[in-house]
Amino acid sequence: MKSRIVKIFMIVFATTAFLILVNAQGVQEWIVPAKFKTMKNPTSASKENLANAKDLYSKHCKSCHGSTGLGDGTKAASLDATCGDFSTAKFQVQTDGEVFFKISEGRGKMPSFKKTISDDNDRWMIIYYLRSFKSK
Repeated sequence: MKSRIVKIFMIVFATTAFLILVNAQGVQEWIVPAKFKTMKNPTSASKENLANAKDLYSKHCKSCHGSTGLGDGTKAASLDATCGDFSTAKFQVQTDGEVFFKISEGRGKMPSFKKTISDDNDRWMIIYYLRSFKSK
């Protein structure tokens, strides 16, 4: 009986330690509400919008995510979490609505940009710029 209790305790302890470690490293999955997954980008990828999006990215995103979206910005090394790499297939397969939710709401070390970039259309336009980081 005592041996069984010790085994159960060790399993619970190991599982808890693992979950804490995963969460601390930012590996936890980002849950996006279903309604955002099907949202379509209401802006267009015009030259003007892409230029505006690049400016917004440079001002608000580049310091963490880097010039080419690899997650290697000047602030990235000082964070105790990894910054997203926008060139990966895992990022690029997300819907525009999923990315919009993440930009808007934030999570953990990723701040919410609803107030900082208060115009919804500006946040939508940034998504077009993020798509330009697709690995070739």
